[in-house]
Amino acid sequence: MQLVLASSSPYRRDLLSRLGVFFHTDAPDVDEAALPNEDPEDLVARLAQSKARAVGQRHPDALIIGSDQVAVFGSTVLTKPHTTERAIEQLSQMRGTTVNFLTGVCLLNTRSQRCQVAVERCAVTFRSLSDAAIAAYVARERPLDCAGSFKSEGLGIALFERIVANDPTILVGLPLIRLVTMLTTEGVDLLTPRPAAH
Repeated sequence: MQLVLASSSPYRRDLLSRLGVFFHTDAPDVDEAALPNEDPEDLVARLAQSKARAVGQRHPDALIIGSDQVAVFGSTVLTKPHTTERAIEQLSQMRGTTVNFLTGVCLLNTRSQRCQVAVERCAVTFRSLSDAAIAAYVARERPLDCAGSFKSEGLGIALFERIVANDPTILVGLPLIRLVTMLTTEGVDLLTPRPAAH
């Protein structure tokens, strides 16, 4: 079956490519706003599934991967900052504290309509950063399309004191360990040798 990543994110595309499988990308058109009083865990689970189902309508015989992520700081959900000012504000709030990142992942089989959904959690403790360090980081890496205002696969790692997670890829936005389990359930064995191309 065709494998489709329901995302336009270059970070998720790079993560999925680590598995050595051929896949297509197809960007979903989904409203990412939270529902009234929606729990952050329910939000990322719903959006991961919504993205997979939106793309799945265009691929009737495929495995569709949907994913979504939010950062939770106290009772506040931090989303993508989109502006330099908002990125600086987010990082300033988080310095010296621990923030939970929730990443929802969905694997939809459009042939059988089986839908697997999971939410993975990662706790990140930030260093006590100066205003100058935060401003310099945002100017250098421009993390305006990243939940929490950093790129952990780049210089953003310098912002952290500690990361606690079952899977380091949770933080980047596509939990590969959980995804491999889901793919295995669908009969995709990533470790079986493939015949050489001729």
